Amino acid sequence: MGLTKSSVGGGAVDSGLNIKKQSPLDKVVALAGNPNVGKSTVFNSLTGLNQHTGNWPGKTVANAKGYCKSAGHSYILVDIPGTYSLMAHSAEEEVARDFICFGSPDAVAVVCDATCLERNLNLVLQILEITPDTAVCVNLMDEAKRKNIKINLKLLSERLGVPVTGITARRKKSSAKLLDTLDGLIGSHNASPFKVRYPEEIEKAVAEVEPEVKRLAGGKINSRWLSLRLLEGDSSLNGSIAECLGGGFLNNPSLFAALASAKEMLTNAGITKEKLKYLIVSSLVKAAEKICRGTVIYEKKQYSGADRKADRILTGKFTAYPVMLLLLAFVFWLTITGANYPSELLSRFFAFLGEKLSFLILSAGAPQWLHSVLIDGVYLVLTSVVSVMLPPMAIFFPLFTLLEDAGYLPRVAYNLDRPFKRCSACGKQALTICMGFGCNAAGVVGCRIIDSPRERLLAVLTNSFIPCNGRFPMLISVISMFFIIGGGALSSLLSAAVLTLTIIISIAVTFAATKLLSVTLLKGMPSSFTLELPPYRRPQIGRVIVRSIFDRTLFVLARAAAVAAPAGLVIWLAANITAGGATLLDIMSGALDPLGKLMGLDGVILIAFILGFPANETVIPIIIMTYMSAGSLTELSSVSAMRELFISNGWNTLTAVCFIIFALMHWPCSTTLLTVKKETGSLKWTALAAALPTAAGIIFCITINLVSKFFI
Repeated sequence: MGLTKSSVGGGAVDSGLNIKKQSPLDKVVALAGNPNVGKSTVFNSLTGLNQHTGNWPGKTVANAKGYCKSAGHSYILVDIPGTYSLMAHSAEEEVARDFICFGSPDAVAVVCDATCLERNLNLVLQILEITPDTAVCVNLMDEAKRKNIKINLKLLSERLGVPVTGITARRKKSSAKLLDTLDGLIGSHNASPFKVRYPEEIEKAVAEVEPEVKRLAGGKINSRWLSLRLLEGDSSLNGSIAECLGGGFLNNPSLFAALASAKEMLTNAGITKEKLKYLIVSSLVKAAEKICRGTVIYEKKQYSGADRKADRILTGKFTAYPVMLLLLAFVFWLTITGANYPSELLSRFFAFLGEKLSFLILSAGAPQWLHSVLIDGVYLVLTSVVSVMLPPMAIFFPLFTLLEDAGYLPRVAYNLDRPFKRCSACGKQALTICMGFGCNAAGVVGCRIIDSPRERLLAVLTNSFIPCNGRFPMLISVISMFFIIGGGALSSLLSAAVLTLTIIISIAVTFAATKLLSVTLLKGMPSSFTLELPPYRRPQIGRVIVRSIFDRTLFVLARAAAVAAPAGLVIWLAANITAGGATLLDIMSGALDPLGKLMGLDGVILIAFILGFPANETVIPIIIMTYMSAGSLTELSSVSAMRELFISNGWNTLTAVCFIIFALMHWPCSTTLLTVKKETGSLKWTALAAALPTAAGIIFCITINLVSKFFI
């Protein structure tokens, strides 16, 4: 899901290049690596923080920093986004590259996956071109052992020319070995890193440019590496180069002349810009192969047989989608079944506590209106949100995190890549959809993993079509009232099945909206991307539960409560302030009634959605309160009692269908819209993010209502 304190600015995040030291003696270490190598796990293990981790690429989308101490030094570890290469193609890859190149870290620790070391060395070799102060940390040694892969760490260190240590980051004591390695590296200046040799024509071109680059850079950055990037014409570096070396660096006449001469040499040798990139990459790959030869020994030719057998089912042509739907239905069933009783207990507890608070407030001599505002307004809305949200989240988030930890979510993206490609979008959008099930704000933040700005914006604008955890309670309530007959286990299974069908509808509408935007406002061809299917791993159940509760559930709950409390005051005022003998709530609902009837709903339902803007959990209680003409939020004791109340106020099966459709498709909550504004930096796109699902919901509801009247 990806929403943490660090991802929205609530934690120790610094996406810039300047790291503030607590002491001049602190050493800044960049923690680099490919996606999905356990880099954030190493970070958490050493710093004691809770940077979110997951068994799929792209989890870290900003620089997070933490502090730790060793026997010799105190360190500021900076967990930079995972990247396969410093030849950046996406926003998070640029963040990683810029920090290593221009952030002046005292050292770089490159975390590698022991089960696919050769591929990881591509990044290691690029970093060695920038700085010799590099340590290689080979993680997941336990998995390598399980797959009968042996790594000669001493020989690897000799070939790379830098210190190498092997760890299993899940074991805290094992991670501490990296600090010992850094202690030996810092200030030693004894490293003689491996130097990649490129074809002779490229080496001559670099030799032509490097003297000027070295003179102008003044030792601030490795001149050989920068010369290669300038020859490649990597325009994404221009801003960072200007900031680090001054605006006149790229416009210097002598450098311009040297670059022109070098590029002419390459052209004469038949090396185009595209071929130059190919030759550079192929040289890195061949060097990695050479280093690994004899260093990495595979005792079994087929060490990933079990993973491939599982993938035949989970990503198979005929089995992938049925398995996805069954898993989704299973998660919903467990959530629905498990959340009912805790929600009821919490509701009773808050009712008991409310009585005690009410007595204390009245005993203190507070006026009746203040008592009503605090208890019937703020307290009831706040406790309603907590009792409704907490149990489902406490079940839903860990279940989804277990699937994530096991490595299933990348398979979801793989399966949905083709339909998203047909919508001219990116398959990674599937991962942001998964985040949206927990919280749409999390889904919007997670869109940073998408490389293309156009496709990233498509994912941001359509994420709210996916129902978040806050919308599940009202969906489940209405489904239980009008579409499920009976009780017990069968009832919860049917509820899960209908809810799954509802989710399928929301995903289908997401595809349709994405396609509509991609052929109108956001035209363009879909970009290609590399999606790694990580190995299946045994989830750490204890850590998953603790992390999900503290890092996700309580964080999202606190944010929802922060907007629910003032919303309670607004709702109370609307329900208690009268004009002409009617409350403001009645007046507003009456004004919206014509539009509501046209949509197959009524004005009360529409005003409940409007007042539920800060927190969707309050929609059903507001409807009940208005129907019962109560001055405060009210919850009925049973689903059957709620159903009778709704039917007596004109509800039928058509109303329930239109309610479900509008619950799926209406404006995002306040938190999500604020997140959209933060991510896009545009009021225009934020307004569209609100208008698009709202317009779709209104059109769908009106169409369903009119069509039903035609046939009935």
